[in-house]
Amino acid sequence: MAESRKLNAAKTSSGDSVPGRKEQILCQPCSKKDLQITADVYCSECDEFQCNECSKAHTVYAFMNNHKLVNTTEMKLISSSFDMKGMDNCAQHGELLNFFCEDENQLCCSTCAIADHRKCHSVVEVQKIVGKSRPAGSQLKRKLEEVKSKAEMIVKHTFSSKEQVSKDVKAIFVEIKRMRGEMNKMFDDLEVYVTRETDVFQAAVTNKLAKKRFSSEKHIADAAKSLEIVDTALQNGTPSQQFIVEETLKKQANELCRDVDNERQNLQTATVSFRFDEMLKFPPFPISAYVPGKLTLKYTLSEAKKSVAPVDPIVKLTKITSIKLKKTGDDVKEPFYTGLDFLPDGRLVTVDNQNKKCLIYNEKPQKIGSFQLSYQPQSIVAISKEEVAITSGDCYTIDFLRVSKSNEITLIRTCKVKTRYESICLKDERNFVIGTVDETTPVRIVSMSGEEKYFSVSFPNKKYSLRDSACSYIRNTEKMILTDRYEHTIYIYDVATNTRVDVKDDQIKEPRGVAVGPSDCILVCSKDTHSVVQISQTGRILSSFKIDMVYPFRVCVSKDQSILAVTNSCKGKMKLQLFKLTDSG
Repeated sequence: MAESRKLNAAKTSSGDSVPGRKEQILCQPCSKKDLQITADVYCSECDEFQCNECSKAHTVYAFMNNHKLVNTTEMKLISSSFDMKGMDNCAQHGELLNFFCEDENQLCCSTCAIADHRKCHSVVEVQKIVGKSRPAGSQLKRKLEEVKSKAEMIVKHTFSSKEQVSKDVKAIFVEIKRMRGEMNKMFDDLEVYVTRETDVFQAAVTNKLAKKRFSSEKHIADAAKSLEIVDTALQNGTPSQQFIVEETLKKQANELCRDVDNERQNLQTATVSFRFDEMLKFPPFPISAYVPGKLTLKYTLSEAKKSVAPVDPIVKLTKITSIKLKKTGDDVKEPFYTGLDFLPDGRLVTVDNQNKKCLIYNEKPQKIGSFQLSYQPQSIVAISKEEVAITSGDCYTIDFLRVSKSNEITLIRTCKVKTRYESICLKDERNFVIGTVDETTPVRIVSMSGEEKYFSVSFPNKKYSLRDSACSYIRNTEKMILTDRYEHTIYIYDVATNTRVDVKDDQIKEPRGVAVGPSDCILVCSKDTHSVVQISQTGRILSSFKIDMVYPFRVCVSKDQSILAVTNSCKGKMKLQLFKLTDSG
């Protein structure tokens, strides 16, 4: 490459395009003396073309004896045997690349050397460094040979991989055939299992529906009979007779209305579904282990029930009565009602935490029964016409008490549990929903025999101390409500979908007790705003009713959803108030 550049530099610059003219190479030492003498040889050590006269110096000086001289004719043949194809031209300026910048390890032309490399310390002519370096291309050749070898290995690998893929594909189909046989057996077993389970469930559903139909048919017959009497009285009776008929049948009509409404509120549709698991297991396993999915047998709220109630109706509160709770009789301290609930017949049952009592009130309200407890009760729930359950908070027990129609209270049994519990409500006929104390799962399901279970929802990793939270449960839509006193938040958990709605609003400050009201709305005591706040199941604030009570604490709703009872937690100003619930629309 250096010789080619030197050859080009030594050529005459005139007449190159004239036909017949031979290319002439001039002696470089003579050219420096302004003599145009044709060169005869080229010395690679001197890096010069020389005429015969100038080349005699190689025989005169001993240090030049080992210089190798090449005839210019041979030099032209060597130079013309390799076409640089423009590689020796600067891409930017089109000039010969006759310099090399050792600082930046870059070839450059004379223009590049001046414009781009003038600050570099070592820019030398290519011809001066060619002889000093190792044979041209030796390292480059090894690298290219290495690249070629590696590329050939890749090609070989691709052929090998292609063959392996072909083998693997064939193996897949063999495995599929094996799996098909296993799956066919599995689904045969699954069909037997599902048939057995659905037969049992279907029989239970049929029996339950038959009972509900019989009860409703009786209500129809009773209502029809009473209607016939009312129609006859209206057509043929005197005003006195009509009045007597109305007053006589009013109580029966109210009971029928309440019973029918209760049954309507609890309308359920039995559903059967099957969902495949994400992972399939294959034999040998027992059928329970490799059933490829989950069979769901349950009741859901019917579409008819959903259309009965209006969408998020706003409930109006009208105060009926209010009584002050004072220390009386055998009370040791001022009463503090930490739990209250209505029995089906309208009587109100409460627990007095400070005086360790269970109390009964009539509709006036007047205290008509009392039972002394051995511990400080926390909450109470009515579970039947004459039975209530009470949490203790500290004793790891749930007490079941009988409340007779004559207002006598007796202890039936005590159920031991492993957790401290506070607020309590019914989940269904056999289970409670209860708020825990100082546990990371703030709400649990507890059976009436004391078996403790977890909700399939994701609770935050947070513990609540006594009276920092309360819970309730909406049976129709499987929603669990949890109040957070110091976060000023109501959490509405959808148990079926494991989703949560967080309700925060300026109208809610230190929420305490919570209950389910008409049309399954949520009623919450807001302590610092002295209000009862109504919230929809979707988390919308429907109304806020300011009550004549400082620091409302606990709230409950009668079974016919017509009466609301509220107590507070302000020392020296304790009250129990009753409100009538009506649809404001």
